[in-house]
Amino acid sequence: MKGFKNVKAYIKGKGIITTDIAVENGVIKAVGNNLDVTEPFPYADGQIVVSGFIDEHIHGAAGSDAMDGTKDALFTIADALVKEGTTAFCATTMTQSPENIARALENVNTCIKEQKSGAKILGAHLEGPFISEKHIGAQPLKYLKDPDALLYKEFSDASGNNIRLITLAPEERGAKALIKAAVHNGTTVSAGHTDAGAIQIEEAIKDGLTCITHTYNAMRPLHHREIGTVGAAMLYDELYTEIICDLIHVSAPAVKMLIKNKPKDKIILITDAMRAKGLKDGISELGGQTVIVKNGEARLQSGALAGSVLKMNDAVKNMVLKCGVRFTDAIDFATINPANNLGLKGYGKIETGYVADFTVLDGEFNVCATIVNGKTEYKA
Repeated sequence: MKGFKNVKAYIKGKGIITTDIAVENGVIKAVGNNLDVTEPFPYADGQIVVSGFIDEHIHGAAGSDAMDGTKDALFTIADALVKEGTTAFCATTMTQSPENIARALENVNTCIKEQKSGAKILGAHLEGPFISEKHIGAQPLKYLKDPDALLYKEFSDASGNNIRLITLAPEERGAKALIKAAVHNGTTVSAGHTDAGAIQIEEAIKDGLTCITHTYNAMRPLHHREIGTVGAAMLYDELYTEIICDLIHVSAPAVKMLIKNKPKDKIILITDAMRAKGLKDGISELGGQTVIVKNGEARLQSGALAGSVLKMNDAVKNMVLKCGVRFTDAIDFATINPANNLGLKGYGKIETGYVADFTVLDGEFNVCATIVNGKTEYKA
């Protein structure tokens, strides 16, 4: 039987323990001692086994982007992500023409059916076009649209009903109907690229909003007379909060403040990475816009941040070493929390009956091996 034999592993509820993990047919069959593991996965002393990372917000990597709309592009991203310990992800779109978005979503549906290697494509994260002009970020302005439940339905149909997450501006006209339609369809709704105040966020929560997209970035900031989207993210415990922990998009003190004010099961690490991730510094592209990558920063020619080149294992590392988070909490931020936000059953922790997705880390947070569905997809 496949699995791990006598390894250090993070088992939620028990901490880091020495154990065996048995795997059968891509599922964890048992966790305990003296298990019949005869085909061990890669592991060495000094390493630790954790559940595989889930990146719910990533646009691209290794020169490819989800908006390219080709199987080669999406499979390239999937194969690149296992090198950073990510075992599952949402292919994230951006504000573009409805035709280009639909084409990218159709490709996600195709790739889910045909995928044979790499990190699992869970579905799509529809980021835009239903966002605010005031907080456009690196999204192309000319393609913005008011929230439209009918257009969302067209997008959902194009994806094969595989839109896992949608980012929108809840204060915009039509958002209420769209939020309700998305929730009814099983899509998690997140507020992002938004000028919503606290009352508008509160109303959106009643309609089904459950998440804040890349907290702090591209949203109304905290003010003492109107706490804005940022303040609402911290005020309402029920909201999940994404965070890009590259310490470029958000400073370490800002990350610490979020952690101090949120329940630990509501913080989600994302990379929001674009196609330049994994490549050398230089000129790249995002939605037809020129991006300059230098010293780990990806910016438009205007100077606006254009996503990141962050790797998920580095996000975990930054949380622990730069923001003072416990290792096990940081792992939860990258595993069980996004799984719960997306409504994924059987993902995000090492437990009997859960999918056999594992990441093996060394003491420096380097990825030593990545196992997806009980198959070794990467070995350093």
